[in-house]
Amino acid sequence: QVRLVESGGGLVQAGDSLRLSCAASEYTFSNFAMAWFRQAPGKGREFVAAIADSGGSTYYANALKGRFTISRDNAANTMDLQMNSLKPEDTAVYYCAARRGGGWYVMSTSYDYWGQGTQVSVSS
Repeated sequence: QVRLVESGGGLVQAGDSLRLSCAASEYTFSNFAMAWFRQAPGKGREFVAAIADSGGSTYYANALKGRFTISRDNAANTMDLQMNSLKPEDTAVYYCAARRGGGWYVMSTSYDYWGQGTQVSVSS
């Protein structure tokens, strides 16, 4: 069973930055496609960014491109999300997700493993 644990969330002000991390328990982490999703109160789960198993290919939600950067360290079994110029509308619980295999995927149903989420709150 793959276990994913997010960290790094918190309460920040608009314009601040945060870096989220996702630690995976799976020693074959480099064989997994990974992604970040988020869910704001009263809304559905929204795609944020995805990264291929090798880390050589990434994809972002259009509205977040340029502010968010996804990366991974396969030697450390971690994936990060650097979030800059945060806005109140970025307030949500952020989840990391994983699936075996290569490529990247934007649908939440494509992922088999999920973390418990980390809260990001951005005040105006």
